Amino acid sequence: MSAATIGHTARPRKSRIRSRNINGRPALAISTLRPHQYDLHPACASLICPDCKTWVPINGIQGRRQKLVPHDTGRAGKDTAVRCQGSNRLVTVDVTYEKWQQRLQDGGAETAARRPTTVLPKAFSPQTDQTLRARAERTPAGRVADWNAVLPRVAAIDKARGRRPAGDAPLDGRTAPMATLHPERPAC
Repeated sequence: MSAATIGHTARPRKSRIRSRNINGRPALAISTLRPHQYDLHPACASLICPDCKTWVPINGIQGRRQKLVPHDTGRAGKDTAVRCQGSNRLVTVDVTYEKWQQRLQDGGAETAARRPTTVLPKAFSPQTDQTLRARAERTPAGRVADWNAVLPRVAAIDKARGRRPAGDAPLDGRTAPMATLHPERPAC
């Protein structure tokens, strides 16, 4: 049996790592990032790593020295394990939580202002417009008057339905009942 070759995959990222290692690159100032690129909530302070573009926790957010947690560039358990160059980089938190919230709300309002919010209705054809206006102008009294005007014609049609046609009746067919049947229900 040959031994299976196992490749190194990215490790799951721990949320808190207390490492003394420090990246030699200059500290990353939070004020240089856009408000949607970092999160200053004390429970989950994090930012988008400028190198690998993934969300990375900030270690020691309430301590003396804040730095990015060591992380790999790939997805945990799927991609190859390549340590990001931004790991253990010092972070300068020079924005207060309240200021960050204000900037985030202002950005949301600005974005919403750029988006069209009014829906313009489709233009009506002249026939549709005329029909809608006529419906709006009708009153209940007008509807009753229209119905009363139609009643004589309806009565004439009903009377014509009751007349038998002239001529001989069919010899071999059953006759149609002319009276309305009202069956009685049996008593229980």
